Amino acid sequence: MTMQLSRKDDSRQLISLVPMIDVMLILLVFFMVTSTYLNLDMIPVVDRAEDQPSTTINTTGESSTLLVRIGADGAAYVRGTVLGTESLAALVQARLTENPLLSVILLPSTRATTQALVSTMDTLTRAGATRLRLMRLEGQP
Repeated sequence: MTMQLSRKDDSRQLISLVPMIDVMLILLVFFMVTSTYLNLDMIPVVDRAEDQPSTTINTTGESSTLLVRIGADGAAYVRGTVLGTESLAALVQARLTENPLLSVILLPSTRATTQALVSTMDTLTRAGATRLRLMRLEGQP
């Protein structure tokens, strides 16, 4: 007498997630197309002109931006003229009295040291400049 052992046939089908993902994407697109977005007219607009200090019209022809270049030697150049620490501070203070919203743009040379940049920034902030911008020009390869 021989004993016959038989295995159960596991012919179950695997559950595929692909149809569920397709349905979810279709629902996502449907809800994106049919939903209403935030109405931006509901947000109150604050007039920032009331918060800013009143400024006078600049009749001297000076612009509200001062460009300070830092050369490879660490010296500060304004309109091609080399300025020392004291003269740069005096110039910035004079320009700030004319225009309190003066913006100072720093353009360091690629060969200028970090110490020269930090020293110039320190001089400008001690002179009262609060709107400092740092610009970097990149050469073409």
